Amino acid sequence: MEVYLDNSSTTFPKPKQVIDAMYNYMLNVGGNAGRGNYNNALQSNRYLYDARETICNFFGFNSPSNVIFTSNITASLNILIKGILKYGDHVITSSMEHNSVIRPLYFCKEALNIKLDILKANSQGFIDINDLKSKITEKTKLVVITQASNVTGSIQDIYSIGQICNNYGVFFIVDSAQSAGVLDINMKNIKANAIAFTGHKSLLGPQGIGGFILDSKFNDSCSSLLHGGTGSISSSLEQPDFLPDKFESGTHNLPGIIGLSEAIKYINYVGLDQIYDHNNYLINYLLEGLLNISGITVYGDISGKMLTTCLSINANSLDPSELSYQLDSYGIKTRSGLHCAPLAHESIGTHPTGTVRLSISYFTSKKEIDYTLNTLNKILSSRNI
Repeated sequence: MEVYLDNSSTTFPKPKQVIDAMYNYMLNVGGNAGRGNYNNALQSNRYLYDARETICNFFGFNSPSNVIFTSNITASLNILIKGILKYGDHVITSSMEHNSVIRPLYFCKEALNIKLDILKANSQGFIDINDLKSKITEKTKLVVITQASNVTGSIQDIYSIGQICNNYGVFFIVDSAQSAGVLDINMKNIKANAIAFTGHKSLLGPQGIGGFILDSKFNDSCSSLLHGGTGSISSSLEQPDFLPDKFESGTHNLPGIIGLSEAIKYINYVGLDQIYDHNNYLINYLLEGLLNISGITVYGDISGKMLTTCLSINANSLDPSELSYQLDSYGIKTRSGLHCAPLAHESIGTHPTGTVRLSISYFTSKKEIDYTLNTLNKILSSRNI
């Protein structure tokens, strides 16, 4: 039996509608959006606008032109972080962040002499809201937080964080890599100035497409990192200052954009509530089963109340890479190590070896979870752990 439990890395399989839409574009349409007046190019324009509108509505925003496409969420976070920060600014983040947040911030720390405060999460992966309040000063420019951990699945209280940032006049960026497509995210309700997203995780789209949405206040203070052809005002030697062209230079990944748009339409068709209920039931079913296996340690919120779609485990005296290898020999695909989030592993006490991460999707079945739990029991029993 083959069981794919590496969905926090990239979801698999994808909805057939996503594949069909991408295939149709590449086979029957072609053309470059914003680069021609012939039918195929104009059709590409319509695909592009439709995708912006679909994504804008999905995240509860009201201006499709504020939806910016990038190659992935790492690119999105780099543009937002490096574009907003100036010399000497103060930034607050958390120890649960992925390196796609931490590394740009450390770059800015060296290049721009920013002051960086990293809020230490507890062993369950949660930060203390009061700790955030105590760190904000008159020089605080930005707070950037992941809504859900890619290591433990722990969900941060971004509603309270957004309210605090709003009260203090601090810019707030949300990394939605592990939450978009799992949780209902309304950009205005969480009071985020910008939200970064990726297409290929729980949004069920293809790899190589991501983006961000930013409000007008953030846009006014954010510089563009990329400059080049936009298909607009080509007579000007300067980058356009209007959206989305300000941040989008070069050829769009139309197959990826179309695939992502179709994936979100699929999520809307199924219903985010139904997807959440499926995922929540299954991750808690997995959690309960893991807690009943002697020799297994589960990290994060073992109450199961604030989880997305992943759990991290270790087996006593068995290296994570060895456990993952043995699971693979039974057809179970997992990811071991530090998951590009070393500070998160320090917080939960699993650095430097890391954990084995098990991550589900809407297409994961109870039968697959049962097989995984039985296999873990078999592996540990054979080693007398």
